Amino acid sequence: MSEEQKTPSTKNDYTKPEGSRNLFSYRSDGKAFDYEAEADWIVLRKDEKPKAEMFYVRYFLTEETKTPRPVTFVFNGGPGASSAYLHMGAIGPRRMDFTEDGLPTAPPYVLKDNGESWLAFSDLVFIDPVGTGFSRMIDEKKEKEEEKGKKDVEYWQVKRDLESLGEFMAKFLSQFNRWESPVFLAGESYGGFRVAKLAKMAQKDYGIGLAGAVLISPALEFSLLNSSDYDALPWVDTFPTMAEAAAIHGLSRKIQKGETHEAYRERAAQFALKELLPVLAAGEIYPEATRNRVLTTAADYIGLPRATVKAKSGRISIEFFVKNLLREKKKLLGLYDISQIQDDPFPDRDELGGPDPTLHTISRVFTAGINSQLREQIGLKTDRDYELLSMEVNQSWKDDTRSHSLDGLTGATDELRYGMSLNSHMEVYITHGLYDLVTPYFSTDRLAALMKLTEDQRKKLTVRHYPGGHMFYGRASSRIALFEDMKNFYKRALG
Repeated sequence: MSEEQKTPSTKNDYTKPEGSRNLFSYRSDGKAFDYEAEADWIVLRKDEKPKAEMFYVRYFLTEETKTPRPVTFVFNGGPGASSAYLHMGAIGPRRMDFTEDGLPTAPPYVLKDNGESWLAFSDLVFIDPVGTGFSRMIDEKKEKEEEKGKKDVEYWQVKRDLESLGEFMAKFLSQFNRWESPVFLAGESYGGFRVAKLAKMAQKDYGIGLAGAVLISPALEFSLLNSSDYDALPWVDTFPTMAEAAAIHGLSRKIQKGETHEAYRERAAQFALKELLPVLAAGEIYPEATRNRVLTTAADYIGLPRATVKAKSGRISIEFFVKNLLREKKKLLGLYDISQIQDDPFPDRDELGGPDPTLHTISRVFTAGINSQLREQIGLKTDRDYELLSMEVNQSWKDDTRSHSLDGLTGATDELRYGMSLNSHMEVYITHGLYDLVTPYFSTDRLAALMKLTEDQRKKLTVRHYPGGHMFYGRASSRIALFEDMKNFYKRALG
């Protein structure tokens, strides 16, 4: 730690919290790696005054190399999520242990070496946005309390959040003399949205050239996550995943004997685009006989009663679907992984009221893992509680990119296209879990086909999906496949 970091500010007597570091080793691909781990804060400033403490964990290999190693900045989403999910689930040198299908093991939860850590081919920096993990506003008392108990926090806004990440990365590269290192970004869910936005902002506004961008289960266009009776595309995007759920749980009435799930999903996607979409878009403009035929076929694909799908005019919300597909068995599906089920605590109620088997059941695992890694392994001393997933941040989030309240919902695909045009060398990798209803894979498939990329740009964009849910890397086979694909992706990006 530098003397500058330790010295209190003479302007306001502020002292940055003290970080910690330690040395470790691990094995991957049959090789042993020695690395340094550090947990610390970088201070963000405004008007030359400390404004926020942004917490990070970095892992650098200690071995000398002829050329600078790549450095990958990693964050999750929410908004309101810390980086612990990718950190302790897929990318970091240590991870939590799950079953082969990605389910939690029995407590206590124990860390293990991660043979699929990206540290094998890149140094890693895990960032917790302000309000998550150990990142905090420095003078929170002055933040104005709004009605309904929401905080008006400067950094809990779309653009300001991105600026804080840009400022953090620039400061980090300067502090550790890493401006000559190839820089990669990796983000999950809303973090994927951040990566797409930063593909433009990091390069254009902060001078950070990107070698690659990895978007994991991203939400690229928020208009596609807000379905209503008057739109069509959000319902189309979730349809192939619902068809997959029906096939997995033996309720599809359309799957053919010997047909693979991949082929079945493709047939469902083509049906959704070519037959269901016009009916959803036109409604009663279509003849009743045509609508009935299409809606009957839709019901057979996704395994719900035909009368139910007709009554809802083909608009099946993801909440309704996970509540009702296995309702006779008193079971719920996971919104984030439709292959996972659990007992419904309220089988007699129409609304979805039970915990999600693929989100709420793993929170305790990641909470134990990140606290063990930071406090016991790296040796960080702090009395702060680690905010794994802050609903206060999530519920207080604002969109400071809209100049008028009637402007459309914010998207990120345009910024990704801009970033690819700004830097013709940047490689982009977008991936989803095939069983995720919250950020469905088919939405990205459609958007990628609408980006109007040149032939050379198409070669720089990889879209690939894996069995599993939102956090598909919990499954051993999918985590291993992602690791192998990332090795090739980094190799390609580095020439």
